[in-house]
Amino acid sequence: MDDRLSALEAWLREVLRGTPFRLERASTDASFRRYFRVFRGDGTTLIAMDAPPEREDSAAFVRVAQLLREAGLNAPRLVDSDLDRGYLLVTDLGTRSYLAALREGSDIDRLFTDATTALVAWQRSSKPGTLPEYDERLLRRELDLFPEWYVGRHRGVTLEAGRREELEGVFARILAHNLAEGRVFVHRDYMPRNLMVCDDNPGILDFQDAVHGPVSYDVACLFRDAFISWEEERVLDGTIRYWEKARKAGLPVPSDFAQFWRDVEWMGVQRHLKVLGIFARLHYRDGKSGYLEDTPRFVGYVRHAAGRYAELAPLGQLLDDLEGRAREVRFTF
Repeated sequence: MDDRLSALEAWLREVLRGTPFRLERASTDASFRRYFRVFRGDGTTLIAMDAPPEREDSAAFVRVAQLLREAGLNAPRLVDSDLDRGYLLVTDLGTRSYLAALREGSDIDRLFTDATTALVAWQRSSKPGTLPEYDERLLRRELDLFPEWYVGRHRGVTLEAGRREELEGVFARILAHNLAEGRVFVHRDYMPRNLMVCDDNPGILDFQDAVHGPVSYDVACLFRDAFISWEEERVLDGTIRYWEKARKAGLPVPSDFAQFWRDVEWMGVQRHLKVLGIFARLHYRDGKSGYLEDTPRFVGYVRHAAGRYAELAPLGQLLDDLEGRAREVRFTF
C-alpha cells in the first residue's frame, strides 16, 4: 500500500466518522488521478478521488461539477474534500459506462439521444469568462504533441525542414478553421468512456479540463471515439440530430449543416492529432502502454479527413510515409 493511499484511508475514516468501509479501485485514468469506490457498512457507495496537488487541479473538478449541476446535468455531487492534499469524496454514478453498453449494442439510439440532449443543455449554460479559453495557444500546444511524441518518439522520425514547413501550413489551416467557430462550454473529453448509464442519463465524468471553445468539439468527441468506432452513416445521423437540437436551442452553429459537418471534421482532426501524441506520451513517458493499442483508430480518422479535404492531404501523405504505404486520393470536398 502506497503512502497516498494510506493517507486517503485515514482521511476517509475522519470524514466518515468511524463508519466501516472498504475500498476498491474504481477506474484507471490517463492522468495522475486515481478513483476508488468506497463501500460503506450500510450498503451505499461513494467515490474517493486521489489527485496529487502538484500534478492535478482538484479545484477545477469541483468548479466544473458545480457548473454541470447548475445546468441540470448529472455530475457527481461533492460530499467532502481536502483540496490541499488532493482528496475528494463524491457521489457514485454507478459502474455501467456508455462504452460498455454501446459495445453490447444496448439501446444505442437512446443513449446517443440522451448524450446529445445533455450536451446541448451544457452548451446552453455557457458564460464567457467562466472557464479557461480554448484559444490558439492551447489548441496549438495540443497539435504539437503529434510531431513531438507520435512522429518523433513513437515512429522515431525527425521531420526534415520541408516536411515540417508543410505540416506547419496544415496546422495553420486547422487552427484557423477551429477558431472561426462559435464558442460554448467544452467538456473536452465527451466520449462514451466518460458517460455513465444512469436513471438520470447520462452521468458525466472526467470534466475537470473543461474550457470555453469551439462548438463542434464535444460532438466530434462523442462520435469519433477513442475506444469504439462507428460507420459513417451513424456518425452523420447522430451529428445531424445534435445540430438540429443545437439550432433549436439557439447555439452558435451554422444554419447550413454541410458547413457544420465540415467544422466537426476539421475539429476532429485537431483532436485526433492531439490524441495520437497523448497516447504515445502515456506509453513512453508515463508507462501506460495500453493506450497505444488504439492509435490505429485515430490514424484511420485522420486518413479519412485527409482523403476528403485537399488542404489536409499532406497529413495523409505523412502517415503513409511513416508507415511505408502508397495511397490514392479522391477528394470529395
